[in-house]
Amino acid sequence: MEQAQAGIDLRRAERAMREFLTAVGIDLAVQGMEETPARTAELYAELFSGLRSDVRGLWANAMTEKTDGLIAVRMIPFHSVCEHHLLPFFGTAHIVYRPHAGRVAGFGIFTQLVDLMARRPQLQERLTEDIAREIERGLGAEGVLVVLGAQQLCMTMRGERAHGTRTTTSACRGIFREDKAMELQAWQMLGEWDRAENISLS
Repeated sequence: MEQAQAGIDLRRAERAMREFLTAVGIDLAVQGMEETPARTAELYAELFSGLRSDVRGLWANAMTEKTDGLIAVRMIPFHSVCEHHLLPFFGTAHIVYRPHAGRVAGFGIFTQLVDLMARRPQLQERLTEDIAREIERGLGAEGVLVVLGAQQLCMTMRGERAHGTRTTTSACRGIFREDKAMELQAWQMLGEWDRAENISLS
């Protein structure tokens, strides 16, 4: 295992994980647990790799097309880690945007954006706003609507143990915030998916 990888000191993380697991009563001498601190250090380096990623480069290949309609990219899967208890939350992201002067990005760029921003300690509310803000900044989009639906393991594994609970957050920017008709059109694009999948976004 390398001591440092992409700015991460894996050996230090392994030592800290070994100390933590021992402190909470786990016997690391038990068969199968010997390499757990190293594996866990590597796992969290991967889960938090978005801290070391610059999403601005995603827009380098943006294109200009003859379009002034709305564009939606829906059902983007993501997983992240809640910064409060370091437990996962995961679900799907849905994006609608109105290009400015026809400037658009390949659909795969949005899946990369969601993934990179989710790979850091997060709150669902902040992640939603971060994605919307970056699309507005990176593409110069006239309007952006982002909706995230997720399951939070901190709600199902601890406290009230609210199994099956889903949380939904939204961020609305630009013309979608200023023009109610445009905002309604953006929501309707997601609503068509909503009815087809029989899943509520509210």
